[in-house]
Amino acid sequence: MNEIIKNQIDLLPHSPGVYLMYNDENTIIYIGKAKDLNKRVSQYFLRPQTGKVLAMVMHIHHFDFILTKNEKEAFILEMNLIQKHYPRYNILLKDDKHYPYIALKKEGDPFLKIARHNNSTKYYYFGPYPSSRYAYKIIDLLNRIFPLRKCHNIPAKPCLYYHLKECLAPCINKINNETFAKLSLQIRDFLNGKNDDIYQEYKDKMLLESENLNFEKAQEYKEILDSINHINQHQNVETLDKVDRDFFSYSSRENYLALSLLIYRHGLLLGKDNFVVEKFLEEDEQVLELILQYYQNHDLPKELIINIENARETIEQIYDVKVLSPSKGKLYEIAKIAHLNALQALDNFFMSSSLKEDKETLLNELGNLLKIKTPYRIELFDNSHLQGDAPIGAMVVFINGEPNKKMYRRYHIEGIEKRDDYASMKEVIERRYKRLKENNEKMPDLILVDGGSKQVKVAKEALNKLAITIPCFGLYKNDKHQTKGLIDDEENEYPITNKNLFFLLVKMQDEVHRYAISFHHSLRNKNYRLSLLTNIKGLGLKRLALLESAYRSLDDLRNASITELEQILPSDVAIKVYNRIHENE
Repeated sequence: MNEIIKNQIDLLPHSPGVYLMYNDENTIIYIGKAKDLNKRVSQYFLRPQTGKVLAMVMHIHHFDFILTKNEKEAFILEMNLIQKHYPRYNILLKDDKHYPYIALKKEGDPFLKIARHNNSTKYYYFGPYPSSRYAYKIIDLLNRIFPLRKCHNIPAKPCLYYHLKECLAPCINKINNETFAKLSLQIRDFLNGKNDDIYQEYKDKMLLESENLNFEKAQEYKEILDSINHINQHQNVETLDKVDRDFFSYSSRENYLALSLLIYRHGLLLGKDNFVVEKFLEEDEQVLELILQYYQNHDLPKELIINIENARETIEQIYDVKVLSPSKGKLYEIAKIAHLNALQALDNFFMSSSLKEDKETLLNELGNLLKIKTPYRIELFDNSHLQGDAPIGAMVVFINGEPNKKMYRRYHIEGIEKRDDYASMKEVIERRYKRLKENNEKMPDLILVDGGSKQVKVAKEALNKLAITIPCFGLYKNDKHQTKGLIDDEENEYPITNKNLFFLLVKMQDEVHRYAISFHHSLRNKNYRLSLLTNIKGLGLKRLALLESAYRSLDDLRNASITELEQILPSDVAIKVYNRIHENE
């Protein structure tokens, strides 16, 4: 412990707040919160440490702190600062996905879809389901059992589902509200676990068709029964009431910790999720931190069941939710199942990770190979165009070897020479780092461009113009278009002998290429739709924007009827749009 830290510890107050650890380059390497700053921060230096904590403490040159009114404010500030600085030693769940809901349309003809949010008053929501695949299987089953509308946009004539008696065909039939209301109620009951009547109905149908020697139809009904059984088995543990709950449990082994989650909604088990991370804090403290992080991106249930002592006060102070730690009864039995899942998650992790190297080790090796400091933050660039059409640039960010999709950026190429890959690369690099410099934002440790030494050279020219120094290399390919290694602007090659480092770089390269291509395709499709609809009298920019917002693809627009188009366009304009789209069919 140096003299700077000794003096700083003496000045620490016994108050809640956030602390920031810096290395000798004045870079933030860890951010934490505490009820008592003096007690928490001094522990790092006054207690013996091991593993990753020891590695961090050895790199701390000084620290800073920010006082807050309470622990809730400290947590919010901590999360905001972590998302801004992405410190090297902070453990994050890396789980920014939104679990899917099954959404049932309330008004009019019932219609099912997958939704990532549950904030529209036009739908009933069921979930969330940790697996999109499982949610889609349930929708497929419901679409077979109930005569639901299947088309996203109602067509002008009935489709195959009508002839299979799997749709009431609201496109041609006037269905009364009572029929729709009854159908909607049946679907809601099914999604809430009341499927006994439906199961018996299809069992009777199967037996009847079997008696009539109609084995093909009997097999269809058997498949539906098997699907219902699969759902019931998936939801085989019911709570005694219908309260929405999340069950958390954890287990640890060696230097890793597994946090298991069971999601119950309306008394039914909808699924599970597991998170495995390196241990960094005391176990209870780190689990609590991970749970608090989890609800930054996910909806809170009515109750949380957690096998952690002293968690209740902290969680209930920060989130409006009831926290229980049962020691017997039904909830306790389910909590034990969550614990078994945590144990299994660790087993799976160690089995699957036995051949993998720690990403920090790989990044250290990459830094040694390129003779630069360890590149914890890497930004990769790629361009995409087709004969100069819809040229774009794309940039992805990897922090600590993991993609950070919130920081991805896309660029429309504005230069005159849009077919010139080198000019495009130079433009994108200059725009990216000019903005970072003007906003005094953090620069990456390493820039990787997709291409050879010429791409690296133009990238460095852009950086030199801005008086910015960042290591820059290219990921170049051989004559078979396979990634071969790294190269600098003077054509010095850096062969990669560690296959795991090679796979990590290829993963990064594939990600920036995927991101560039997806943006390019969406832009070309949009340009095509706009060109298709030019010179239609009465269709100005505002109405074009309405069409863009209502129909995300050309297929959606092509499936729209004149009646549907008339809902957002004047009747004469809707007819012109419809005719223009279908004139070549």
